[in-house]
Amino acid sequence: NKDMLPCVDKYLVRQYVTDKLGTDKYLVPLYQICDNASLIQFDTLPSQFVIKTTDGGDGKNVLICRDKSKLNIQKCMQEVNSWRNKRYDIISREWAYKGARQSKVIVEQLLESDENSDGSIDDYKFLCFDGQFKYLWIDKDRYSNHRRGFWDKDFNFLSDVSSDWPTFSAGEEPALPANINEMRDVAEQLATGFPFARIDLYNIKGKIFFGEITFYPWSGFIQYHPDSFDFELGKHFNLDFIKRR
Repeated sequence: NKDMLPCVDKYLVRQYVTDKLGTDKYLVPLYQICDNASLIQFDTLPSQFVIKTTDGGDGKNVLICRDKSKLNIQKCMQEVNSWRNKRYDIISREWAYKGARQSKVIVEQLLESDENSDGSIDDYKFLCFDGQFKYLWIDKDRYSNHRRGFWDKDFNFLSDVSSDWPTFSAGEEPALPANINEMRDVAEQLATGFPFARIDLYNIKGKIFFGEITFYPWSGFIQYHPDSFDFELGKHFNLDFIKRR
């Protein structure tokens, strides 16, 4: 599916999201895009910002600056440039990256929330199959007491499901945002046309931001508990469109 190609590029996906949703209101404000980190105009940036390579994913290839006056700019440029053009189509056999253009560097606004003690923002990941939302997972307190919980398509908390990080105790799971249905609708619109897509969104005091679209969460190496949940996800994966020889 050639529509996957712009979705794995953190700059090109911005236009994809705008076209799909008919608005750019969900995009994180963009400060700069450069061919490489050496071309970033640091003097024009605010004190806080985020630097990413356009071909990174799952939280990788991200540099968070909370105080520009303390940033070692030379070291920053070297580190960011070392992340570029990793060829994930070869490293982890993620097909969509094979057609990706040469990696660039983007600088975006830093999103933070005073609702969490560590300043992190809750990460809402909508698991969609054929454009239909089936499961939600939420990552919370990523920088301190990282926990991850799962909800079904009716937003019922699944206290017996976990993966990689501790889940929430039943009755202690976070309350879902009042506009969770809008988030679901956004996710389904963005996932339309793909057998599977995980749509990542943020919600800061009711304002929804787009995070990313990923087709290969953790390159397929996530471990779910219980193991039966992995098979439950697989039931929704329809590959009948593939022409078999």
